Amino acid sequence: MIQKITLFAFILTTISVSSQTIYSKAFGDPNNEPIIYLHGGPGYNSIGFEVTTAQELAESGFYVIIYDRRGEGRSPDKNAKFTFQETYDDLDAIYKKFNFKSATLIGHSFGGIIGTLYAEQYPEKIKSLILVAAPISMQETFLTIIKMSKNMYKKNKDSTNLKYIGMLEKMDKNSLEYSSYSFGHAMQNGFYTPKTPSEQALTIYTKLKTNPKFVTDGATMTYEAPKGFWKNENYTSIDLTQNLKSVLENKIRVFGLYGTEDGLYSEEQIMKLKKIIPLNNFKYMNNCSHNVFIDQQDQFISALKTWIK
Repeated sequence: MIQKITLFAFILTTISVSSQTIYSKAFGDPNNEPIIYLHGGPGYNSIGFEVTTAQELAESGFYVIIYDRRGEGRSPDKNAKFTFQETYDDLDAIYKKFNFKSATLIGHSFGGIIGTLYAEQYPEKIKSLILVAAPISMQETFLTIIKMSKNMYKKNKDSTNLKYIGMLEKMDKNSLEYSSYSFGHAMQNGFYTPKTPSEQALTIYTKLKTNPKFVTDGATMTYEAPKGFWKNENYTSIDLTQNLKSVLENKIRVFGLYGTEDGLYSEEQIMKLKKIIPLNNFKYMNNCSHNVFIDQQDQFISALKTWIK
């Protein structure tokens, strides 16, 4: 019996866009179904997905592309404008570099905002749009974070943080400070991590801590990005409800992957999303928070194989 062995290679490339280099990396067989991963932020990069999930997804029969947006992560650019149009231009460059006429977009967190807006603008380039822990209404997310944080502080009789929450509630809801402090409370209260992680997730997170590439690049934050997207696009007030409906009206398949322990989204927010995305196209996973592709990696990959292969 001859065993067939398939070798999955990755290709590290840089792409020139308006004389600026965009970091990207390809995993798998170019003949397979193409997937482009859009990272969260703004101000972060694709390293978490790159070192935990891209290769595993490629081994499941996909051609996976990761990249860092202009001015973020490993694509530094002091002249980056941080506009949605600029993110479209970067994606267009990815399509051109890898000779894609169309592809599936995986939009994680803020990347889901970019993916939705791009799909609305260029429906002919989209095979499917997969939203992974992506916000639909930023303002609803901030309210969820504040409400949950406030309840925790009351339960713990934490008068200091209750005072800070009170100050936060009086801020301009559209300000960058309101957004930053809200996410700060989410971070310190563990809203991004599962309360009861699976054995697989624990193993992945443990390996991440000693992965030299993640240790180096995972700490890279671009603080100009949230400032720029707030100034140019007022992204802290964005609501994608109508944009998402428009994408669906263009006959693009839309899917959603969210975790029940993601502190950025209330059950009410998830119910609203389920009314937009077809029920069979949505998974709401237990023991799972914001990093769905780590917290429930097997379910994440299984869902993609079912939906888009």
